[in-house]
Order: sequence, then C-alpha cells, then structure tokens
Amino acid sequence: MVFSSIEFLFYFLPVTLVGYFLLRRWRGASNIFLSVMSLGFYAFGAPKFFPIMMGSIVMNWLFGLWVDRVREDRKRAKVALTLMVVFNLGLLGIFKYLMFIMNSLNLWFSLKLPVPQITLPIGISFFTFQAMSYVIDVYRGKGQVQKNLMNVCLYISFFPQLIAGPIVRYQTVADEIANRRENFDDFIDGTVRFMRGLCKKMLLANNLGLLVDTVFALNTSELSIVSSWLAACAYLMQVYYDFSGYSDMAIGLGRMFGFHFLENFTYPFICKSVAEFWNRWHISLGSWFRDYLYIPLGGSRVKLPRLVFNMMVVWTLTGLWHGAAWTYFLWGFGFGVMLVIERLTGLGKWMSKHAVGHFYAMFIVVTITVMIRSDNLGVARIFYGTMFGLNGAPLWNPLTGAFLREYGPFLAAGVLFSLPVPELMRDRLHVSPNLMRVAGSVCLLALTFVAITYIAVGSYNPFIYFNF
Repeated sequence: MVFSSIEFLFYFLPVTLVGYFLLRRWRGASNIFLSVMSLGFYAFGAPKFFPIMMGSIVMNWLFGLWVDRVREDRKRAKVALTLMVVFNLGLLGIFKYLMFIMNSLNLWFSLKLPVPQITLPIGISFFTFQAMSYVIDVYRGKGQVQKNLMNVCLYISFFPQLIAGPIVRYQTVADEIANRRENFDDFIDGTVRFMRGLCKKMLLANNLGLLVDTVFALNTSELSIVSSWLAACAYLMQVYYDFSGYSDMAIGLGRMFGFHFLENFTYPFICKSVAEFWNRWHISLGSWFRDYLYIPLGGSRVKLPRLVFNMMVVWTLTGLWHGAAWTYFLWGFGFGVMLVIERLTGLGKWMSKHAVGHFYAMFIVVTITVMIRSDNLGVARIFYGTMFGLNGAPLWNPLTGAFLREYGPFLAAGVLFSLPVPELMRDRLHVSPNLMRVAGSVCLLALTFVAITYIAVGSYNPFIYFNF
C-alpha cells in the first residue's frame, strides 16, 4: 500500500485516524492501535515479508533489554551491541546483498556458484537502520529502553516512515512514544504537509519519470546530446520530488498523530558545492552514517590518510545502502571522491562564495546520479558517451523538440518549486503574508484535487525509494 493510492487515502487513513483519536486519551491503547494498524499496513503490501520485519522487531527489542541490563558493564554491553549489529547487518546482507556478492564472485573468478533468488523485502534498509538506532541510542543513554514490545514495534513499524523513511532516530521520538501531545494546530500543519507531498509526487515526480523512462528506453541512434541531458536533469528532479514528496507525507502524517520527525530535505538544489548538497539532501541518512559510522571511525579528528579512508568508507557504503549493484557502488564512490577533493583542496569553500558554485554543484550531482538510473555499467557508459558527445550523437533531433513540448512545463515547474519561493516572495517581493497564505491554500487545494484525479484514473505511480 502506498500513500498515493485509493486504498490508503479513502480507507486506511480515515479508519486509522478515527480509531486513534477515539483512543488517544489512553496512551497504551492508542500505541497498540497504531502498532497494529502499522503492521497491517506493511502486511497488506508485502505479506510474505511480514515475518522478517516482525523478527527484526522482536530481536531488537530483546537486544535493547539486554544492552540496558548490562550497560554499566562496558565489556558485556559491547558484546551485546556487537551481536545486535551482526544480526541486523546479517539480515540486510542476506536479503539485499547475497545475490549481488554471489554474482560478482562468479563473474570475477569464472565460478559457477549457485545464486539464490531472493526478493528484496520492502523497506528493509529503512527499518533495519531504525532498529539499530534504537539499540545504539539505548546503549549510549540517549533514550530510555522500551520494556513494552508494542512500543518498540510502534517505533520501528510506524506506517508513515516504514517503507521509505525518513530514517527516524530513536532519540528524536523516544519521549513522544509515551508522552506526545496531539493538538489541532499540529493536525492542520500535518494535513497541509501531506497534501504538499502528495502534489510533489503525483504532479511532478510521476510526470518527470515518464520523460526519463522514455529517453532511457530509446536506442542510442535515437538520442541527442540535449535529450540525454534533459533526461539526466529530469531524473534528478524525479528522485527529489519522489522522495521529498514521500518525506513530506511521512512528516505530515507523523504530526497528525503527535510525532515530530526531523526534516529530510532543505532545498538541495540551491547548493553551491557537493558537500552542501548532501547537507540538504536525505538528511536523515547522512546524519545516521555520520553519528553511527563516521564518528566511531574517528571522524575528521585523525591524520589525513585516515580521514580520506573514513570518508570513502562512508560514501561507498552509502552507495551500497541505496542498492546492491556496481552502479550504486560507483555512485557512492564518485560522491566520496568529490567530497574528498572539496575538503582537501578548499574547492567547496571557494565555490560556496561564487555564483558559479550553483552550476558546478548541479553539474556534478546530475552527472553522477545518471549512474543509478542506468541498469548496468554498460548502459551508463553508453549514456555518458551521448551526454558528452563521444559516440556521434547529434546535438538536437526532432525527438528532442517533442520532449520539450510535452514535458517542458514539468521541467520548468520542477526547477521553480525546488527553490525557496515563499521566502523569495516574502523577502524580495514583500508580498503580504496573509495574501501568500490565502493564495497558497487555494492553489494547494486545487493541486491536491488534480493529484487525486491522477490517482483515481490509475496513472503512472512508482515510488523509487521503495527499491532501496
């Protein structure tokens, strides 16, 4: 079940809201109700993976109890923590990376090892990282252990962020699990945030995705340099509006129920360096790797060779977290290289002070992101050849004009709404806040209506991050 579906919008969500607010005076009962509905949400879309998620929840609940009980004995606590990490990464490794590893070994060493056909459980990367966050934060004393299994279940399986994030850190919501306070203002803010996310997803991400899929399906002889760059830019915007739209919906839904999740995107396309881009993009994942991997490795308070090593480890693993393929490995590796270069040369700081930094940063990000849209390294090599005029492709052809006529408005809207338009209108154009509020509400209601009509007619509606 996805947020942009008839089943969710008109059946699951209304029933969950009514049931929850009837029980909200009894925190234990309301938490159990939310947990049960969240488990049902996951089971509806992925029933065969339900036991895997339940196993993760129960095991991490037990690990949390164990770590809390022996926390004063650092040696025993570290043993418990290590076993927790082995369990969770082992679960992720089997279901997400075993096929990739076996195929790679067969290819490299001309082996004929059997390759098990394993289907990737939906959302496993997200709920595994959340489960690890729970136990680690208990170990560090940054959140009280949950002795009630249903409270751990609620934290890990809470339906707004279960499938595609954001990755909610336990320390962020530990207190709200038992002591949150729902109110009308939060509910309205959450509803507005959900509507914004739904519009991003249905009106921008999906239409941009049609352009991307069309161009990437063409033969090389049908591509032009301009059309390949249009598709590359459109793909980056598709991923942005797909995932930031989902994050908006998740944050909005959480707020309706009294939870306050941290922001996951803050206008990444206004960046002037690759480092700034990643400070603004998928913030929950970046902060997870920073606090649970980069800093434990020594962070930046180490000698230069170790600093480079730490950065490259984090970024290659960031790539592999997104997908078990060499394209994802190289995507993460490429960003790691650029971040090392910016840090060691001062390029990032210089670019951040000059307007050319915008073009530099977006050129790098668009170029590297093509890697994860490519089905394999061969496809990526050919597409890059077209982008940079290395395989004889023309600058322009009739298809390019057709793409611009059909998808130009969505590309333009994608650029416009990636900018802090409300802030610009308020600070530069001095538009009245009341006028902005009224006009914005009317526009949002109209766009939401259009988005729902898209859903009703069953239009193209994938979620990219479900594959991660």
